[in-house]
Amino acid sequence: MNNLTNTLMNTTWPSRMMQPWWWLLFLPWCSIAATEPMVEKKPGAGQQIAALQPGEYQRKVANNRKYLLYVPRSLNAGMKARMKAGSNASTAAPLVLFFHGGGGHMEQAAKAYGWRETAEREGFVLAFPNGSSAFPRGHLATWNAGHCCGYARDEKVDDIAYVKHVLKDIQTQLPINPQQIFATGMSNGGMLAHRLACEMADTFRAVAAVAGTDNTVQCQPSRAISVLHIHALDDSHVLFQGGAGEDAFRNKSKVTDFTSVADTIKRWQQRLQLPATASRVLQQPGVYSDRWQSTNGRVQLQLVVTESGGHSWPGGKAVRGKKPSTAIDANTLIWQFFQAQLP
Repeated sequence: MNNLTNTLMNTTWPSRMMQPWWWLLFLPWCSIAATEPMVEKKPGAGQQIAALQPGEYQRKVANNRKYLLYVPRSLNAGMKARMKAGSNASTAAPLVLFFHGGGGHMEQAAKAYGWRETAEREGFVLAFPNGSSAFPRGHLATWNAGHCCGYARDEKVDDIAYVKHVLKDIQTQLPINPQQIFATGMSNGGMLAHRLACEMADTFRAVAAVAGTDNTVQCQPSRAISVLHIHALDDSHVLFQGGAGEDAFRNKSKVTDFTSVADTIKRWQQRLQLPATASRVLQQPGVYSDRWQSTNGRVQLQLVVTESGGHSWPGGKAVRGKKPSTAIDANTLIWQFFQAQLP
């Protein structure tokens, strides 16, 4: 067992009563129930979006693949605030892509994780891409993150090309700041975020993965990119120590030997040429966080480890299984990490 693994597994937790740290289950029917904002549905994949008109749009790109685009009501106010920040401040909007977990789909992700509320609060454009599925309606979809997962992996779906099509479609519709494009995801979606950091580092400013380790086949980032990884010690699907839990796959023939959290962090520490020693930036009941960063602080690798919570997403109500964390909000943490990477 290497030093990093020892550090992650032997961390001493505070002795006083822990606050609960819970997480969303991998499958979409066991996800959180977030409050759905009142938005105007805008059907028509080829429809031209009026500049900055708030609402939710279902779009189609190459190969008839879909995604949801959410334009918050707060976007205009956010752009005005950026204009007031100074003459060098860009008036173009930030963009966050959220990738659902394996077995999920874009509508489920839009309802389950509270990102639309975060977009309204922070004033950024939000997109929910949809994975590939053997089913006509696109449900039970997966992402090709390298060694995982399911249909997308087995069919060698080119999800990198798909993400590029999504970005191009959004950028032709809305003024997006190219320096503020971010990716995050849950489980298999988090694994894809790791792959995007490997293969599209010139596009994404930073990525964040929750409960999905780096399962790429190969990784040679074109530039140093900041990476945030969040994982629970008792994750029962993507095991903290590596491998797949018994509940990870409905079809046992699809089981993947997932990369461990320690190996994921070690890979990124070496790829980004960061110091071997991390700084403990958070230590409180039920959670700790370590950060590796470049000498100039412009490139950061951050790991957030929860003591419990399983395979879930902090910040909502669990429909089934373990409750998500009530001590942190993953959306807020991720957005703060993204903003810390701006030039």
